[in-house]
Amino acid sequence: MASVKVDISEFPQLVREYSQYKSVIAGSAEKTVNEYLLDLRTFFRYLTAKKDGLGFDDETLESIDISIVTSDFILGVTTEDIFDFLYYTDTVRDNKWSAKSRKLSAIKGFYKYLVQKKRILETNPAANIESPKRKQQLPKVLSLDESISLLDAVKNDEESKTRERDYAIITLFLNCGMRLSELCGISIYDIDSELRSLRVIGKGSKERIVYLNSACKSALTDYLKVRLNEPYRSAKTQVLFLSQRMQGISNKTVQHIVYKYLAAAGLEYKRYSVHKLRHTAATLMYQSGNVDVRVLKDILGHEQLNTTQIYTHVSDAHMESAMEQNPLSSVTPPKKQLK
Repeated sequence: MASVKVDISEFPQLVREYSQYKSVIAGSAEKTVNEYLLDLRTFFRYLTAKKDGLGFDDETLESIDISIVTSDFILGVTTEDIFDFLYYTDTVRDNKWSAKSRKLSAIKGFYKYLVQKKRILETNPAANIESPKRKQQLPKVLSLDESISLLDAVKNDEESKTRERDYAIITLFLNCGMRLSELCGISIYDIDSELRSLRVIGKGSKERIVYLNSACKSALTDYLKVRLNEPYRSAKTQVLFLSQRMQGISNKTVQHIVYKYLAAAGLEYKRYSVHKLRHTAATLMYQSGNVDVRVLKDILGHEQLNTTQIYTHVSDAHMESAMEQNPLSSVTPPKKQLK
């Protein structure tokens, strides 16, 4: 979900207080708080429509003003109400696992706040609701050869005025597995003077150090020759990657760059996204680089090891090769004797 500016005045008083708590006390990122608010808005619009016998189509729900929802209404929400809402998100809105889980997380967090922080509710009606089951899907990734083809597509674009920048961006994605927001937020001052590492701000405003391999050092060296000279040197921002307007590059521009070169490399760019390059880096490090999954967890900035374990899937080629290594693989059945 793209970051959306939320008007806090559109929410009930208790939700506004929760938003302030998440931002100021819990230190949650603005994007995270906004997404939770939007999910809570959908939840209370649904409950209002259900109470008043309204329809559940998008137009009807969007017309509902939840700023007038009372505290008594909020405190009277039941576990059954939440189950009904989750059923609605699944059957009517056709939400994917991630969207349903995020909505439930928003509701759980809000009512946990009312129980533990505000102490105006005895029990959290969402506390014992399990998160929706996730369908185990392996992440779509580029192969090693496809990754090289993507980089070559940038190298061969001799007409591009931003080739050094674009090559450095894609190199960092494919080698470091950083998130889009992390890459766009890198400052010149986040880079080690010897180009050994750089600092990124991950989810929840948590900092981590990303170490740079030879490919990253080389790509950044070439780009910094451009970035630290005129006209870019005069830019008022210290953001590393700049647009041609001398401003920090936007998420949308980076996505456009990736799609452009995926198409140029003939890689069915509609199947892939910037995030798939993060998956690619993780998969290549684990499968081809033999990186321990616990080290990979820290490289990617994951909170939990089970998030990283999706990359421990074994490729079809590895499984096929393993089957051939079986010492019995060459034993064949007896040939039928011809009479």
